Amino acid sequence: MDGIATYQDNTVSMQSKGRLISMLYDSAIKFMILAIIKMEKKNYEAKSRYINKAVDIIDELNAVLEMDPGSEIARNLRKRYIFMSNRLSLANIKDDPQMICDVVKLMEELNKMWKVFS
Repeated sequence: MDGIATYQDNTVSMQSKGRLISMLYDSAIKFMILAIIKMEKKNYEAKSRYINKAVDIIDELNAVLEMDPGSEIARNLRKRYIFMSNRLSLANIKDDPQMICDVVKLMEELNKMWKVFS
């Protein structure tokens, strides 16, 4: 492993849980914006690839939720993550940039909360 890769690995591993989640939100938002750009340019292969990357991040965020009994926050996040993942998949099929924008807005709202609490 070269020095840059080691630095990146150490940087990620030393982040707080909240900061890591925020970094994942930032990446998903970036991929969704890139998908919209590729959609507008009629580059459907790249659009699908970026949407799939965003969906993968959202699905991973959903998978690692700690679903303790009585955890209303986790249940609400799970509902949102499932909605966002489904919405992006539908946007991919329909080539609808507005559907992606809707998910970006939701994720930006969640990201603001994580940044406040991390």
